Amino acid sequence: MKRRNMLGVLAGIGIAATSKAQGDGMTYRNFGRTNEKVSVIGLGGHHIGRPKDPNDGIRVIRSAIDRGITFMDNCWDYHNGESERRMGLALRDGYRQKVFLMTKFDGRTKDSTARQIDESLRRLQTDRVDLIQFHENIRMEDPDRFFASGGSLEALREAKTAGKIRYIGFTGHKDPAVHLRMLEVAAAHGFQFDSCQMPLNLMDAHFRSFAQLVMPKLVEQGIAVLGMKSMGDGNLLKSGTVTPVECLHYALNLPVSVVITGCESMERLDQAVEAASTFRPMDKARISALLLKTRAAAMTGKYEPFKTTAKFDGTANNPLWMG
Repeated sequence: MKRRNMLGVLAGIGIAATSKAQGDGMTYRNFGRTNEKVSVIGLGGHHIGRPKDPNDGIRVIRSAIDRGITFMDNCWDYHNGESERRMGLALRDGYRQKVFLMTKFDGRTKDSTARQIDESLRRLQTDRVDLIQFHENIRMEDPDRFFASGGSLEALREAKTAGKIRYIGFTGHKDPAVHLRMLEVAAAHGFQFDSCQMPLNLMDAHFRSFAQLVMPKLVEQGIAVLGMKSMGDGNLLKSGTVTPVECLHYALNLPVSVVITGCESMERLDQAVEAASTFRPMDKARISALLLKTRAAAMTGKYEPFKTTAKFDGTANNPLWMG
């Protein structure tokens, strides 16, 4: 896409409507077309499973909630369930009622999906999650598996009827073409997702861009845009072209409901909260300057290895997770 058109997409769509909550200083946005409000910063579930001491992860979760972060990200497979177990412990003592709780599943069949939902609920120590997402929509056949007879959607509909889940979304980090196909197959089945999670960062703007190709369609349909990998698990920072706060501010400037970021320590949490509190809408000149700094480094995909390698493909490396 030509640079002028790219800026039109990235700067012209407009920032999601925001409002300030009283007392905590965190900013909140609408969760897509719903009336739900979620914090603009979401706590990444994978990173809270990284500290060796579980109490360190629990401490980060509770501190994040105390500071106004309400969106909790997680997944059935993170650290063999340890991330969910830690979050379940952290959400005791009244914390569960303060958050919008999301987790993901890897199942591609009705049976595997249903089993993973129930396992996640047990680990999270709750009878319901606010959002569950089809994890790693990274293959062209994944949408077909989701909608197939005996596929994931059948289990999700039963779980929703049973009150185990409220909203349904999908995630993926590989190629925007796969996300576009998921939206096309969903439309053919008369189904509309509530959310979609994808990489949104200053390298993505130039290379296999989810922001350019997928985000406008989500906004048009009222599907909540969930940004992830704003720093690409630190890979963007290795380019030496951008700072952590610049990465977060760029992602927050997009029409997202939430930017999910990993915080395995209090230092990382402080950084995320600071980015939220100091964010101001950026004009096209500022966006253009940031994109210019990152363009050369972005063009090969080196700093977005989740798109160009199998390192981040958990379901590919563990096919039994899919059932």
